[in-house]
Amino acid sequence: MTELRRVVITGMGMVAPLGDSVAENWRRLTASESGIGPITLFPLDEDMPNKVAGQVPEGQGPGLLDLDSVLPPKDQRKMARFIHFALAASDEALRDCGWTPSSEEERERIGVMIGSGIGGLDNIYQTSVLLAERGVKKVSPFFIPSCLINLASGQVSIRHQLRGPNHSVVTACATGAHAIGDAARIIALGDAEMMLAGGAEAAICRIGIAGFCALRALSTHFNDAPQKASRPWDEDRDGFVMGEGAGVLVLEELEHARARGARIYAELIGYGMSGDAYHMTAPEENGEGARRALTAALKRARIEPGQVDYINAHGTSTPMGDEIELNAIGKVFGQDARRIPISSTKSAIGHLLGAAGAVESIFGIMSIVTGVVPPTLNLDRPSPVCETFDLVPHKARAHPVQIALSNSFGFGGTNACLIFRKLQD
Repeated sequence: MTELRRVVITGMGMVAPLGDSVAENWRRLTASESGIGPITLFPLDEDMPNKVAGQVPEGQGPGLLDLDSVLPPKDQRKMARFIHFALAASDEALRDCGWTPSSEEERERIGVMIGSGIGGLDNIYQTSVLLAERGVKKVSPFFIPSCLINLASGQVSIRHQLRGPNHSVVTACATGAHAIGDAARIIALGDAEMMLAGGAEAAICRIGIAGFCALRALSTHFNDAPQKASRPWDEDRDGFVMGEGAGVLVLEELEHARARGARIYAELIGYGMSGDAYHMTAPEENGEGARRALTAALKRARIEPGQVDYINAHGTSTPMGDEIELNAIGKVFGQDARRIPISSTKSAIGHLLGAAGAVESIFGIMSIVTGVVPPTLNLDRPSPVCETFDLVPHKARAHPVQIALSNSFGFGGTNACLIFRKLQD
């Protein structure tokens, strides 16, 4: 069998609750700032149990996403909010990689794989209300394409005329990680030279919040102190906080990147997947699903557990899931788990669902680039299971990182793990 081609990261783009770019999000994250606040995107019902979320800051000015600069208002109305975010993050990632195709042949070798966990949920809700109240003729002809999850990839490919593989991933909260891993395999197998890959999500809407509240999955005890609501591994955690945004990476075949003199952030060396086959929303209690994904990623990367320098955990702030993940890490890493910094950046931005794995991969790559590991905010009273782990409480830390690992787990028992390494010849 032919040796797989090597895949590197040459561009990154992000919109998230801490700002409108990778640089702004990283600056505020490592300054221990929080992007979580009161929900303002829709009028809250008085009896809505959860009233806080991580919203993308919008407007004109430093760190704010100016949607009108991404898309004219007329075009915005043809697309759901998650697609707006995907376009903004993709624009930044392409600018960052410093190259655009100049020929038809080059365009046919660049593809897009951007997924979402839920897609145009608010558009579906708003249109169903409109249909019930005002009838069929008021439904927009753009309704269906505005909501479809694969239209994130579709609109990005149309905008930039990228004619390579056009695909999408839908695996709940593991979507972003699966999209990156699957896109890397497309390049590794020779079906493309470059791929824009990641996830986008915009589920902070009336039906989205109500639905997750009905599952009793969201935090409800910190409505008066939003920045304290997301608290992975803390004894007072009571559920996750919804976030929104998008993360997009430019993945590129190594020799293609070298030939054009590209800046290379890191190499993607490991990708592992597994299924719990256990429950539609709860993780397997013994953590075996997560363990299998971690083990598969390490095997693909051809490294030993002790070589990993930083783990960006899934760490959602749910009472059960946080401890299950740590138990899985402990099983795989053994004594090395005591010395490896592990943090959950969801403590600062909330849980971006289908975008989480992509955004958190970028944070892991930034730890390699900067030699800084981001903190876990609000870790005031660590659960007993945390005593043997270094969870980087409260403040970022200078720490040399050659290899970073990112975990993502989703409803349905779908698990993904990505491993990035500083480029080595």
